[in-house]
Amino acid sequence: MKKFKIIALLLLLATYSCVSVRVTSDYDSKTDFSKFKTFAFYKKGIEKVDLSDLDKRRILRAIETELLAKGMTKSENPDVLISIFTKSKEKINVYDNSYYGWYPWYYGYGPYGRGMHNNVSKSTEGTLFIDMIDANKKELAWQGIGVGVLNFTDNKAKKEERIKEFVLEIMKKYPPVN
Repeated sequence: MKKFKIIALLLLLATYSCVSVRVTSDYDSKTDFSKFKTFAFYKKGIEKVDLSDLDKRRILRAIETELLAKGMTKSENPDVLISIFTKSKEKINVYDNSYYGWYPWYYGYGPYGRGMHNNVSKSTEGTLFIDMIDANKKELAWQGIGVGVLNFTDNKAKKEERIKEFVLEIMKKYPPVN
């Protein structure tokens, strides 16, 4: 029974880690963010991002949705320019599932026992940076960063939902609260 509880806990943690997005942000403390009412996307910066055009559009639509919900409007003459940057790295996790308890002879060793069991899992951890550049000063005013496990799947709805989740969690940090 105890072994079952340990496995259930590991599965719960693995599931939670796949869903969550760790978020942080940084900003220029001298910037008055209440003056930022309009935005546009910084095409030169976005073109350099190593993503498919489809994924770029998904991210930009999600950002636009969040900014509009915050009362900002899209403009040809914006107060801020929005740029993105991404990176990813493959993670390999090794879980030692060996359990001997108080009676190691019961579980056995060697090729017929249950003494050595390791599980190896691979995942891709992605990082999304959302930059807000003061259009007048041409300086970075705010940066939001989200890090989480990416689920590469053929299910486009799940992929789009994961992108929206990343953007939503990052944009919760904007505008910054002093």
